[in-house]
Amino acid sequence: MTKPDLRTIGPFKVSPIGLGCMNFSHAYGKPPPAEQSEAVMLAALDAGVTLFDTAALYGFGANETLVGRVLKNHRSRIVLCSKGGLGGVTQADGSVKRVIDGRPESLRRNCEDSLKRLGTDVIDLYYLHRWHKLGADAVPIEDSVGELSRLVAAGKVRAIGLSEVSAPILKRAHAVHPIAALQTEYSLWSRNAEIAVLQACRDIGAAFVAFSPVARGYLTDAAPDMGRLDPKDLRLAMPRFQGEHWTANLALRQGVVALAQQQGCTVAQLALAWVLSRGPHVLAIPGTTQVAHLQEDVAASALVLPPATLQALDSLINQATVSGPRYAPQSTAEVDTENFPD
Repeated sequence: MTKPDLRTIGPFKVSPIGLGCMNFSHAYGKPPPAEQSEAVMLAALDAGVTLFDTAALYGFGANETLVGRVLKNHRSRIVLCSKGGLGGVTQADGSVKRVIDGRPESLRRNCEDSLKRLGTDVIDLYYLHRWHKLGADAVPIEDSVGELSRLVAAGKVRAIGLSEVSAPILKRAHAVHPIAALQTEYSLWSRNAEIAVLQACRDIGAAFVAFSPVARGYLTDAAPDMGRLDPKDLRLAMPRFQGEHWTANLALRQGVVALAQQQGCTVAQLALAWVLSRGPHVLAIPGTTQVAHLQEDVAASALVLPPATLQALDSLINQATVSGPRYAPQSTAEVDTENFPD
C-alpha cells in the first residue's frame, strides 16, 4: 500500500475518499442516534477525510443541521458540499412530499436556508441535486446554473456541481459557468457513467464524485438482509434488491468475495479501490453509520489493485451481469444519466 495522493475538486485538494452524510438522516430507515453520527464524522476528521457531502433533501434539513453543528469548529479543515433543487414540501395532512424545483428563486432560497442550517457563511461546493427536466414547469439547465453562478458572485458558494445529469447537459451547464464536479451513482454494479459522463468530466476538467460506491451495501462483507430492513429503507423499492434479481445478484458476489480474500482486504475496500482506479479525477463518498466501517473505507484509498484483479472485477460485475435496473421507473425518469441499451 502507498499513501494516497490528494485529488482535485474545483479549487480544492481533498482526500480521495470523502464522507457521504446522508445515512445519518435519510433513506435507510430509522436514523442512528445523533451522538453515533457525530462519532463517525469526528473519526473521519481524525482519519484525514476532508470532503463532507450533505444535502437539503436528507432528513428535509435535519442532515445539514447535524453536519453543521458537528463540523462548525473544524470548518477551515474541510471542503463542505451540499445540494439544492430537491427537497420537501409539507402537505395539508402534515406529510412531506419530495419535490424537484430548479427555478432560480427556489435555488437562491435553498442556498440561504442551507447556509443557516450549516452554520457557515459559504458553501464550498453547491450542487444542483436534480435537473428540473420534467413537467410543464421544467427549467432549462442554463437558468438553474445561471442562478448558481450568481450565488458564486455573491460569495455564498465557492464552486458549482451537478448531480445525476448526462454528458450533453453537463456541457451545456459548463458553457454557462465552470462546473467543478458531477456527482452520480457509480460502482462495479452501476456503470452508466462509463457511457459518456466520465469522459465528459475529463474533457472539461471537472471531478467525478461517485456516490453509493459500495452499491448501497451490496459490495461489503455482509450483504443486506432484505428481510430485516426497516420498512422505510429505500432499497426495498429498488429492483436490484428484489425477488429473482436479488437472488441472481447475490450469486455474483461469490467471485468478488474471493478476490477480496486474495488481496487481503474487505469487499468494500476492493470496491472502493476499483472506483478510485477509474481515473485521477474520480473521488468516492461512501456513507456509513459505524466508525469501524468508516476507518475501513478510508483505508481503501491506499490500496492499489493489480491490473489482473481490476480486469477480473470488471468481468464479474458489470452492466451485462447485474440483474435488474438501478431505479424503479419514477426515479429513473427523474434523473438524466445515460442508460445502456437493453
